[in-house]
Amino acid sequence: MFHTARWPRGPLQLQGKRVGVVGIGATGIQVIQTIADQVGELKVFVRTPQYVLPMKNPKYGPDEERRYKARFDELKSNLPHTFTGFEYDFQHQWAALTPERRLEILEEIHADGSLKLWLASFAEMFFDEAVSEEISEFVRGKMRARLNDPALIDLLVPKPGDYGFGTHRVPLETNYLEVYHRPNVTAVSLRDNPIAEIVEQGIKLADGTVHELDVIILATGFDAGSGALSRIDIRGRDGRSLAEEWRRDIRTTYGLAKEGFPNLFMTGAPLAPSAALCNMTTCLQQQTEWISRCIRDLRATGKSVIEPTPEGEADWVRHHDEVAGQNLISRTNSWYVGANVPGKPRRVLSYTGGVGTYRQKCDEAANDGYRGFRMG
Repeated sequence: MFHTARWPRGPLQLQGKRVGVVGIGATGIQVIQTIADQVGELKVFVRTPQYVLPMKNPKYGPDEERRYKARFDELKSNLPHTFTGFEYDFQHQWAALTPERRLEILEEIHADGSLKLWLASFAEMFFDEAVSEEISEFVRGKMRARLNDPALIDLLVPKPGDYGFGTHRVPLETNYLEVYHRPNVTAVSLRDNPIAEIVEQGIKLADGTVHELDVIILATGFDAGSGALSRIDIRGRDGRSLAEEWRRDIRTTYGLAKEGFPNLFMTGAPLAPSAALCNMTTCLQQQTEWISRCIRDLRATGKSVIEPTPEGEADWVRHHDEVAGQNLISRTNSWYVGANVPGKPRRVLSYTGGVGTYRQKCDEAANDGYRGFRMG
């Protein structure tokens, strides 16, 4: 039995074995679609159904490579300023189009085989519940058509009122839904019969049923955003503990620094797009460039210490929460708000104002003499 974050280093022998996978989030989906044809029997323990999008994974030859690399200057100019740091961005307004044209656009983008339906179709899906429901139903219809089995549809397709498409992390997949049609694969519902315990034979449910297994793979999620740094004993002024502070309230300044922790520069931390709501390559490059510039500017002025002021941090947290409160992500229970970790303070972990806006605000602070920070 092991968690996906601690996958064995050596080869994993699954051939002919009875394998159970707990969880069907993004990581669980990757595992399930990969091992289904390798194992003797696969049981997937399902609690919360996920919206999924089929992924195209084409082979690129020399001609395609040359064409893409020829766009270097275009991509270098555009990517840092789109909503999520990908090469595509929102281009359509829902209210300005007829229902027929909306459907055409959704069909076209769905066929793209990327995250474009989530991150570059209609921004209104994040704010308007009616638009969210219509796009959600479009995706549900695509999923139902692939399953074509009432029992599987009931178990694996989100229902109206559960949560809207795009308010949780949207997994891309390759023939994931089709896996459940294999004779060696069984979906086990945990909706009304949760896991009670792990026993010697395998997994025991609340009603006493025991599913006998040889291998258990736990794809049960991660302590996103704040988890990694919280597992390091980072101390600030007067021995302040970052882990203890984040157990009470998850706060940062631009997701780059923390009040009371001088010279602690962070990337991929909470309250920035890089807390998993962006093209990570684009966002991490922006953050490391900002940090590098900050260090150069400190040295140029003969200073060696920088940290956010309490007022500067409060301003950023307030802005972050105002932006997050306007969208539907903040109204659902997912790891985006820390809902998967018992006792974790609830706050939207990623900045939802867009990669381009975030970059602009970081640059404005630096250009204004690092407004919201104190140096010495």
